Amino acid sequence: MPLSMVEEGEPKTIVKVGGKEEVRKFLENLGFVDGTVVTSLGGNMILKVKDSRVALGRDMASKIQVA
Repeated sequence: MPLSMVEEGEPKTIVKVGGKEEVRKFLENLGFVDGTVVTSLGGNMILKVKDSRVALGRDMASKIQVA
């Protein structure tokens, strides 16, 4: 399922990052890589990635597949 559909507070593991190469590199630099656990902290797609908080737009979050 896309990261943009995850319920708030529900930890999920990234299984695939899609999009163009430049988008994948951008997300990878933010810490969104396969196997990373992310948690949605709010409706504006504020996410906890490792020990940091990252804000993403829903369009960008929809490129990240989680399980």
